[in-house]
Amino acid sequence: MNAKILVYALPVLLLATVHLAEAQQAGKIPRIGYLLPAAERNTPGLQIEALRQGLRDLGYIEGKNVLIEYRYAEGKPDRRVSLLNELLKLNVDVLVLVSIDSIRAAKQAAKTPVVMIATVDPVALGLVDSFAHPGGNVTGLTTLIRDLSGKRLELLKEALPGISRVGVLWDAANEGATISFKQYEATGPALKIQLQSLEVRGPNPDLEGAFQAAARDARMRLW
Repeated sequence: MNAKILVYALPVLLLATVHLAEAQQAGKIPRIGYLLPAAERNTPGLQIEALRQGLRDLGYIEGKNVLIEYRYAEGKPDRRVSLLNELLKLNVDVLVLVSIDSIRAAKQAAKTPVVMIATVDPVALGLVDSFAHPGGNVTGLTTLIRDLSGKRLELLKEALPGISRVGVLWDAANEGATISFKQYEATGPALKIQLQSLEVRGPNPDLEGAFQAAARDARMRLW
C-alpha cells in the first residue's frame, strides 16, 4: 500500500485501540507487532518509515515511548502465520496486519486488537461484521475496490464496442481475487461480454499455461 496512506492509517491504529494509552499510564512502554508479508529485513521499504513518521506525528518515538516488533515474511505465504504466532507470544498491545490469512488467524486465535490495512472487502471475507460496527478485535482500513471489476469491463466495452469475449487472469488462491472475479462474472452478461477464466494459483503461477489456454480458445473460435 502507498506509504503516504499508511501515515494516515497510524492515527486510526492509535485512536481505535486504547491499549497504548493504558500501557503508558501503567508505566509500561506499549508494543506494536507489525507483520510485513513481502518485505525483507535488510530492505523493508517505505512502509516502515511511514509508520515511524505517523507515530512521531502523534508523539510516539520508537525506542523511547513505543516499541515496534517487526516480522518479515519475505514473500513466503507459509511463513506468515508462524510469524504472527511469534508476535502473539510477545504479548504485543496491538497488531498491524496486511495479509488476509494472518488477519483471519489473529481474529480466530487472539484477543489482541488488530489494525488491518487491506485491499479487499473485509465484510465479504468475514473479517469484520460491518464497516460501521466491525465487532470483535479487528478494525482498520480498506481501499474499497469492490466495484472496480465491473467498471473495468464497462471502460473496456466503451473503448472496444465490438468486444464480446474477455480473458481474466486471476489467482484462485487469493480470496480477494476470487471476489473480484465473481464481480466480473456479475457484470459481464449485462455488457454482453463472455468471460474466459484464466485461473492460476499460488506464488509460482503457471502463466505460460494460462496464456496457452487463451491462445487455444482464440484459435478454436477462428475456425
